[in-house]
Amino acid sequence: MLTDEDYFGGSAADLIAARSACSLPVLRKDFTISAHDVCDARLMGADCVLLIAAALGQDELLSFLDLACRIGLDALVEIHDEPELQRAIDAGADLIGVNQRDLVTFTVDTARAVRMAPQMPAGVVRVAESGITGADDAAVLAAAGYHAVLVGEHLVTSGDPAGAVTALRDSRR
Repeated sequence: MLTDEDYFGGSAADLIAARSACSLPVLRKDFTISAHDVCDARLMGADCVLLIAAALGQDELLSFLDLACRIGLDALVEIHDEPELQRAIDAGADLIGVNQRDLVTFTVDTARAVRMAPQMPAGVVRVAESGITGADDAAVLAAAGYHAVLVGEHLVTSGDPAGAVTALRDSRR
C-alpha cells in the first residue's frame, strides 16, 4: 500500500484501511530512508516494508533488513540490475523484487525481470514489479521463475480491478 502523500497521494490511513479490510499480508510501499520509516511500517500494521537498493547505501540496507527482522517485518528488497542484486544477496535478502521501471526515466523494460530471474539464488522469493499489464505478462514472469508480481498501475487503470486481479491469479494456474 502506498503511504507517500507528496508523490503518490497515499497515506498511513490507506494502509490501515487495507489492513482492516483483509487478512492478506500488507506491504508498505514507500521510500524507506530511515530506521523510523521501518518502525512506522510496523506501527501502521504492515507485514512487509519496501527497501529500494538504489536509494540506500549498503550499511543502511543491512541495518534496515536487520531492524525489520527484529520487529517482525518481512523486507522486500527492490533491485534494478545485477550490481543491486549482488548488494541484496550480500545483505542477506531472501525476498527480492525486480522493478522493471527505471526510477530515473520511468521507462519500463519488460525483459528486465526475465533477464534477472536466473541470476537469483535458490531460496530467494522472486517478485516482479511494474510494467505488468495483464495475465499474459504474469504468465511469462511465472515461467521465468517468479513467485509473485507487484501490480499497481494496471489495477488502478483497468476499470475493473477485481476482474484484473482474478485474471492475474488465473494466469498462475
